[in-house]
Amino acid sequence: MFKQLKKITRALQVPSTEERELAYLNGSLDRIDLEFRQRQIDRGMFRKSF
Repeated sequence: MFKQLKKITRALQVPSTEERELAYLNGSLDRIDLEFRQRQIDRGMFRKSF
């Protein structure tokens, strides 16, 4: 019972800003793309509140 509840809770959990940034960086295709993405993150791409 508790295992199922934990699985549901993890599935509904919203990823943190750090997790979203890391996933974005991991999606880079090459070094140039990685550097571009790092600059975007440094400029606050994921830190803006809506």
